[in-house]
Amino acid sequence: MTTLLWFRQDLRLHDHAVLMRALQQRTDLLPVFFWPENPETRWGHARYSDLRLHWLAQNVQALQQALRTKGSDLLVLHGKPESVIPELCAAAQIRAVWTEDLAAPEEEQQLAALQPVLQQRGVTLNTVWHSSLLLPHQLPFDAKNLPPVFTHFRQQLENAAIRESAPLPAPDQLPPLPEGVALWQARSVIPDISVSPEIAERQQYSSFPLTYPHWRGGETAALQHLDWYAQKSLTHTYETTRNALQGLDFSSKWSPWLACGALSPRRAMQMIRAAEQQRGENKSTYWHWFELLWRDYFRFLHRQYGGLLYRKQGLAAEFHGPAQHDTEAWQRWTSGNTGCDLVDAGMRELRLTGYLSNRMRQIVASYWLHEMQGDWRAGAAWFEAQLLDFDVFSNQGNWLYISGHGTDPRGGRRFDIRRQIKQYDSEGDYRRCWGTAA
Repeated sequence: MTTLLWFRQDLRLHDHAVLMRALQQRTDLLPVFFWPENPETRWGHARYSDLRLHWLAQNVQALQQALRTKGSDLLVLHGKPESVIPELCAAAQIRAVWTEDLAAPEEEQQLAALQPVLQQRGVTLNTVWHSSLLLPHQLPFDAKNLPPVFTHFRQQLENAAIRESAPLPAPDQLPPLPEGVALWQARSVIPDISVSPEIAERQQYSSFPLTYPHWRGGETAALQHLDWYAQKSLTHTYETTRNALQGLDFSSKWSPWLACGALSPRRAMQMIRAAEQQRGENKSTYWHWFELLWRDYFRFLHRQYGGLLYRKQGLAAEFHGPAQHDTEAWQRWTSGNTGCDLVDAGMRELRLTGYLSNRMRQIVASYWLHEMQGDWRAGAAWFEAQLLDFDVFSNQGNWLYISGHGTDPRGGRRFDIRRQIKQYDSEGDYRRCWGTAA
């Protein structure tokens, strides 16, 4: 008998509750990952940029190598999981499938389509929630009865003195692949996604230069980055630098590894707790907790509202946006040719590096929504295609928030461009760096 371990957005071995539950079955183990399809969106662009696929390939390759060092392997398969997994179950005598619980509509639809097919074959489908810092059972309220705004969510957690649990260790050894999967191994392919010369050249200016060794994908690189972050004592300066627009040290840069699951939020927070033990707590160490709570909030928001978050009006009573999508304005915004030099610099950095500071994300989003009267859904789709650290929960939550279609009690956020320039790029360094990019 064999247990199938389906990796989704958890491409690591440390702090992996799904893996540990699968190992408890004491059967053969077959780890698989499904390479995503890349259809064109309704807005006329591919769902994944080559840069984002390049980053994903690095993380999948790293996971495959980590599994091999433990005595196992990873099958990287193509096609729809709900079609391929039943075939694989028949070929490898699989009686149980284990995977992570993800509360986003597409991910839930996959499981809903798969469940009845597996049930007919006598295969059980098991899910475990483990992507958030705090787990649902740790909350001082029902996770499906979330406080209406983030501040109330955070205050209730802190008033109840809720703390994250310790991360689980990675297993020392894994069982080998079962017999009868040789043909499936032959079908296992990680696409070779290269970056263009233009993108490679611009990496020297990137805040997350993914072509450089330190910034590679995968669990090992993520854990090494945590060590580097602690050694440079950046844990204690984050709050004072987090709104900068560019550089290697101004923010934690955990998000690309967190997004694909190469890094666990509990492992990241464990490093912060260790730094607090050594150097004491301060506003910066607290702010890491604060930001990870925002990440959790958007996950639990999905558990509560599900598909309502993907409606045109989101959670609002009505849609605050254009009657029709302006294709010409959209092309100017996505290509960085709006005529606003700060926004154009940000959009060019995003396209050429797959990364953008939190401050610039808010600025360019606000400009699209409030100055160009754009559709928030189009902006969310462009970020999904471009960002190395795309996370469906945070991306949807943030676009709803800034557009006024989410839970923000102020009904959206509009940024004054002149004020942002004065405060964050008064000398023009950022605009000069990215304003001349093609």
